[in-house]
Amino acid sequence: MLSNLATRDVETLIHPYTNLAGFRETGPLVLERGEGVRVYDSEGKAYIEGMAGLWCTSLGYGNAELVEVAREQMAKLPFTHLFGGKSHDPAIELAEKLKEIAPVPISKVFFCNSGSEANDTQVKLVWYMNNALGRPKKKKIISRIKAYHGVTVASASLTGLVNNHRDFDLPIANILHTACPHHYRFAEPGETEEDFASRLATELERMILAEGPETVAAFIAEPVMGAGGVIVPPATYYEKIAPVLARYDVFFIADEVICGFGRLGEMFGSPVMGMKPQSISIAKALSSAYLPIGGVMVPEVMYQAMLDESRKIGTFGHGFTYSGHPVTAAVALKTLEIYERDDLVGKVRKLIPVFQKRLGALADHPLVGEARGKGFVGAVELVADKATKRAFDPKQGVGARCAAFAQDEGLIARAMGDAVALCPPLVITEAEVEEMFDMLGRALDRTEAWVAKERLRAA
Repeated sequence: MLSNLATRDVETLIHPYTNLAGFRETGPLVLERGEGVRVYDSEGKAYIEGMAGLWCTSLGYGNAELVEVAREQMAKLPFTHLFGGKSHDPAIELAEKLKEIAPVPISKVFFCNSGSEANDTQVKLVWYMNNALGRPKKKKIISRIKAYHGVTVASASLTGLVNNHRDFDLPIANILHTACPHHYRFAEPGETEEDFASRLATELERMILAEGPETVAAFIAEPVMGAGGVIVPPATYYEKIAPVLARYDVFFIADEVICGFGRLGEMFGSPVMGMKPQSISIAKALSSAYLPIGGVMVPEVMYQAMLDESRKIGTFGHGFTYSGHPVTAAVALKTLEIYERDDLVGKVRKLIPVFQKRLGALADHPLVGEARGKGFVGAVELVADKATKRAFDPKQGVGARCAAFAQDEGLIARAMGDAVALCPPLVITEAEVEEMFDMLGRALDRTEAWVAKERLRAA
């Protein structure tokens, strides 16, 4: 029997990424408050928020400084916009700070409200730029199988996950997907990681040549793939694809929505993974998710094209009501100040070995085929047979059951198919990291017992 609050939820809300039919029976987990790395449900039960919300609440819950700066800005100027040349201090200062810390040369920053909007904007700006440069046929954008870049019509097309396309009539035209750089799942027998990376670079080049280099505009990639299952490309992957992109003048977009702002032990994930992109999408930890904000970090070549189009058309016909919202910009600016002042990235760097050691140890669990991760993000892939890497039937919902057991243990993890991920707030302590992995270990044990009881390993 669902509680009154749960019933009201079921009858009023549409929940993203939820089996809406099954949800009518199970109802929601209603969270009421948060403090540090923990959140508390409507019954008062505490959970370690092992996913930092959705890869985003980097400073944890209840940060008084962020609350106060939002209050101050709301009292001073709760809203204005950037349309028609209007501006305000928080957006200007935030753009200046982002240019200062960018891992590659950046000319300007365009603000939006989410990673989806940022990547949707990337598509539009690449097309816009190539029209300005007199290359109207150079419009195809290559993403990757299992990539995640958002859920707008364009960004969901970039996303390389089947359930984001099925019955939404996606992907749209001019969006292509090359191979997923997951060695565990897609390497050929006996193929080393370096050989695998070389093959993927060759396959990318063949795709560009088959499509026609004069039609291929851009390549987009997450440094570490997030919602596709926390997939870490081989060490030489980006090094090998970079010359392919350069050879055919293919614009390189980095989706730093998850990896940006400390997640991999540096301010941005691109340099950690050996990426040298031309433009960058940002969101999530930019404001520690306290308020919605995203952005595109625009290089000079793209900005000059935008100027040319403005001269031709008379305006830059793109933007959102809340682009550079003064309250969200103020909160984001304070978030970046806290990162720098408290050396949060340095503290994360010291804890990464603890996180990765505990993660790696889970590879020995009888249910785990691969334990993988980078920096402060990781996942375990659950398999029916460790020796052959045979997966469970997706309909069995083994990953979802493991996440449910974790929640019962007091840990919020995320199941993406049969990959169960962790991405805790960056403010987590070593003791809390240990506690988090203890909880996940118990959840895996309970899942293993359930799998055995239900005889789910039968081929």
